[in-house]
Amino acid sequence: MKTNEIDYDNLTFSFTETKSMYVSKCNINRAWKKGELVPFKNINISPAATILNYGQGLFEGMKAYRTKNDEIIMFRPEENARRAANGCLRLSMPKISEDIFLDGVTSIVKDNVNYIPSTDKGALYVRPIIFGSGEGLGVAPSSEYTFMVYCSPVGPYFKGGLSPIKLIVTNDYHRAPLKGTGGVKAVGNYVPGMLPSSIAKKEGYAEVIYLDAAEEKYIEEVGAANFFAIYGKKLVTPKLSGSILPGITRDSVLFLAKNKLGMEVEERKITIDEALDADEVFCAGTAAIISPIGSIHYNKKEYNFSEGNVGETTRELYDILTGIQFGSDTDKYGWVTKI
Repeated sequence: MKTNEIDYDNLTFSFTETKSMYVSKCNINRAWKKGELVPFKNINISPAATILNYGQGLFEGMKAYRTKNDEIIMFRPEENARRAANGCLRLSMPKISEDIFLDGVTSIVKDNVNYIPSTDKGALYVRPIIFGSGEGLGVAPSSEYTFMVYCSPVGPYFKGGLSPIKLIVTNDYHRAPLKGTGGVKAVGNYVPGMLPSSIAKKEGYAEVIYLDAAEEKYIEEVGAANFFAIYGKKLVTPKLSGSILPGITRDSVLFLAKNKLGMEVEERKITIDEALDADEVFCAGTAAIISPIGSIHYNKKEYNFSEGNVGETTRELYDILTGIQFGSDTDKYGWVTKI
């Protein structure tokens, strides 16, 4: 789609075709090589490809922002590169190098710079994917792999910007078991969440809260975002146990809460009952950034937080984080990369 055909004033979190995509291929037991930019188009793939038959693949999610000074910046892209590399090892794919990953990401942003809206309207969402593209019938790693990066201008993940969302706890579905692949962005982790998410939305909720698969007692994640609870000057989030994604926004929020706001930070198991007694609750991720939670439905009862408003500490964390991400405040931590 041409840039002048896009309604930037009414962007949603949905896909819009842009100019190009980045493609690199790699054979098993070989090192990744620098890819190339090609026009955005459909791809050809064998029906026997391992991504189609066995789900051997992962993805990342990142954003590029246009600052008020018309600079293009990204937030901690090297952390996405490291997470993708670890995910490759877990899914028996050749480990993507940081150099190749960042070359793909920065190349696609530069080539599609005209699609990046101003920060008051949205961002350019960047989607790197790595998958087994070679043929194979048996349950075994693919012989060939593809690293691909595409992008799309997007608006907010949850409608209404920084406004409290309604969530519902599900006891009918689990997101991921311990010792599985919940700790990496495997493509197969996300389709099981589509059904519970759609059920929740039909009932008027923005997303579901998943409990642990072992005891159905401890909070895991909010859909595809990390969960946080605030008790006075203490911030608590579920400990990374292998079933919870190590979110980059999650890590950033914990750092800012401790080092910027002087809060006590705890990474530990948190029961649903304990969470319902919190002063403020919110979820965080690349797509959502920080979304305050106004209410949680659990066991046929509605629990409200912050009197239906955005909590004071939640707003403060949002302002600090987005100030850095959007380039409107000074980056003291080396988190911003200028493209």
